[in-house]
Amino acid sequence: MTQNRQTIVILCEDRQQYVFARYFLKKKGLTGNFIDKSCPSGRQAGEQYVRERYASEVKAHRSKNYLNICLIVVIDADRNTVAERIKQLDSVLEEKRHRKERIAIFVPKRNIETWIYYLQSGESIDEVVAYSKLANQGECRPFVEKLAEQCVLGLPSNAPPSMHDACIELKRIIE
Repeated sequence: MTQNRQTIVILCEDRQQYVFARYFLKKKGLTGNFIDKSCPSGRQAGEQYVRERYASEVKAHRSKNYLNICLIVVIDADRNTVAERIKQLDSVLEEKRHRKERIAIFVPKRNIETWIYYLQSGESIDEVVAYSKLANQGECRPFVEKLAEQCVLGLPSNAPPSMHDACIELKRIIE
């Protein structure tokens, strides 16, 4: 489903998450102005950066709800569960996300490299293991394309549970 041109704000921990999310959203038909709100390298912990900016980004999004804007948040679960991380984000909002708001939260369990490794290998993975970063962030593109296709057709049963959650979150912005 192709959307009209729009503004897509991506609040995330690092450049790899931004590149992954942008490729993914483009593959899902979103077009327009992508705004990179990733944590500047070396400034602070990426997870903290996202948590501290989340409420203000939601507030800005809601103040412009008459515009064609979506807010995408990518934050690693690290050692937390996906539900715990989303609850942590929800706790800083005065009003929780509404189902119809175009705000999606993608929470890779452990980190985005977990998803990349799974998509690259197709093998069952351990979401507690910290997989290596890619040398070049753009190398994730073929794996992201695979995820975009699988979100439509249905993820394999051995896909990480956090990836299944992301495919559900995607419906907040493309349906």
